Amino acid sequence: MAESDAMPTLPKKCGPYISSVTSRGMNLVIRGIVLFFIGVFLALVLNLLQIQRNVTLFPPDVITSIFSSAWWVPPCCGTASAVIGLLYPCMDRHLGEPHKFKREWSSVMRCVAVFVGINHASAKVNFANNIQLSLTLAALSIGLWWTFDRSRSGFGLGIGIAFLATLVSQLLVYNGVYQYTSPDFLYVRSWLPCIFFAGGITMGNIGRQLAMYECKVIAEKSHED
Repeated sequence: MAESDAMPTLPKKCGPYISSVTSRGMNLVIRGIVLFFIGVFLALVLNLLQIQRNVTLFPPDVITSIFSSAWWVPPCCGTASAVIGLLYPCMDRHLGEPHKFKREWSSVMRCVAVFVGINHASAKVNFANNIQLSLTLAALSIGLWWTFDRSRSGFGLGIGIAFLATLVSQLLVYNGVYQYTSPDFLYVRSWLPCIFFAGGITMGNIGRQLAMYECKVIAEKSHED
């Protein structure tokens, strides 16, 4: 009887992937890994859509071999996704403004679906000109933020991510790493910042949802102590 009373009790309600892990550092690593693989998966799917529609051009044997010259695209996108997904909840805590708008997985999955749809539209839907396409995607991206985020920090981070990612893309194209067909904004397409903005909002929502499990476990642990 005394032995059973001395046994430590674990939180009864924990996230599905951190059932008995309550260390903040370990939770951060797990969230980063999950976000990385989500980013890699989305990069593979979305980049394939762009290549099939000849929006982006890589060397000829790029699709036939995973060890081709574009092997770096999924890992880079995965790393960026992990950074963005961890940055959003960190910024929420720093500003003291916890994000509580539509905090459920069904909303996050709809956000991902809308983001994929925006990317698909940029590659497949034919518009009269690039200005019309860019304005349409800009409206859709802001609509995605308004529907699934609505936070000032989310909007600001989305703008910053779009700017930095577009700048990096410009440098990569300038150095001949890859190229866009019919570039109309220096070396890239004018709608590219809209895609990066929507991607930042999407990964931020995923990161915030994953962070909710850590907060729940820490709160339960503090309550038991």
